Amino acid sequence: MVLQELLYTKTHEWVKVEDGTVRVGITDYAQKKLGDVVFVELPEVGRMLRKGEVAVTVESVKAAESVYAPVSGEVVEINEELVSSPGVINQDPYGKGWLFAIKVEDDKELSELLDAEGYKKLIGE
Repeated sequence: MVLQELLYTKTHEWVKVEDGTVRVGITDYAQKKLGDVVFVELPEVGRMLRKGEVAVTVESVKAAESVYAPVSGEVVEINEELVSSPGVINQDPYGKGWLFAIKVEDDKELSELLDAEGYKKLIGE
């Protein structure tokens, strides 16, 4: 499932633009590849991230994967629910399974992300 209203990265993060900030999570495709998520290491609120920098580590029963910052900026919110319930990522990757929000430093970086059609091509849908 690829949602039309979101932007995507080549490393399988989704991005929802929300008035100067972006909410970030991993795509349905990524959570299916990972399998059951058992642990999530989130960034600290206030941390400055550069585009492409590792922001989150997601561990499943079969692998640990890095989640990368899709844009540069300051982490303004994290999904605390994932600390005690990481499996929410599997159940609702585009909703309750979001990871963190960033205050965007440079709007131009958003134009470098994939739209839904571009992401579908990337994953072969």
